[in-house]
Amino acid sequence: MAPKDVRGLDPVDRELVVLLQRDGRMPNSDLARRVGIAPSTCLNRVRSLQERGVIRGVHADVDLTSLGLTIEAMIAVSLRRDARASIPGFARIMTEKPYVINVFYVSGSYDYLLHVACAGTDALREVVNELSVMPQVAGTETHLIFEHRPGRAVGE
Repeated sequence: MAPKDVRGLDPVDRELVVLLQRDGRMPNSDLARRVGIAPSTCLNRVRSLQERGVIRGVHADVDLTSLGLTIEAMIAVSLRRDARASIPGFARIMTEKPYVINVFYVSGSYDYLLHVACAGTDALREVVNELSVMPQVAGTETHLIFEHRPGRAVGE
């Protein structure tokens, strides 16, 4: 994925992004008032941010435990050296798994970090076993997540 050209983001655009990160359902009239611009201007700016790919979507923050998913983990995955050609395919396969929240292609000792949510330790063990028998996987390392707090990074 190519990086977005953010040189055209002025302080108003950045403030709109911050406000929408905090509350993606904030009404346009409230957004406009908070940043000090007309509602029509605000609507046009938000549309432009969406069209340029700066704002990629609005998502629900779901309490996973209310869905019965009581355990979260980061699973570090190393692919076999002879399976490097399967890197894009591995990511596609993982994003389709119902237990996967996020897939990160990373540098370092591992190739991927998988953020997963499961119904308990038995379900997590099944996920790790499923990964371990995949022919392209050389190894895994599992880290339980005790707490997760999303950040709100916006470039300067």
